[in-house]
Amino acid sequence: MVGRTGSGGYTKPTLKVTVGERERLDRRTRRRIEAAQEGEDLDDAQPTLNFGSYAELSRLLGQKNLELLDAIFEYEPESIREADDLVNRDYKQVHRNLSELEDIGVIEFEGGGPGRAKKPVLAYDGLEIDVPFAGSEDSVGTAAP
Repeated sequence: MVGRTGSGGYTKPTLKVTVGERERLDRRTRRRIEAAQEGEDLDDAQPTLNFGSYAELSRLLGQKNLELLDAIFEYEPESIREADDLVNRDYKQVHRNLSELEDIGVIEFEGGGPGRAKKPVLAYDGLEIDVPFAGSEDSVGTAAP
């Protein structure tokens, strides 16, 4: 797995994003638990975020969120206010988007104590998107008639 060195000197992993693969991911998780119980090394585990539908995925991949993630990557803003300036958007919108991205684990906040700004930080080096097409075993949506 490729990653870049974060500000703390460690390599951040890439987050794998999938849609409608809950059953396959559950099987993979069960196999990994069994392997761990047998003493196998599992350091190669790639973090995975699964969405149940394309609509849920589109929230993450919306243009405004991608622009926001890109700005955080490129400029490393010190606060939400600085992030909203970078993307030229309203503070409340950016705060809401960042909170949603934090809820799904794509970003983290540093600081934020009394009188201190919360700094948005990317939790991963990038996103690897795996979207199955209709007709595959774990696809989401409707197949053509």
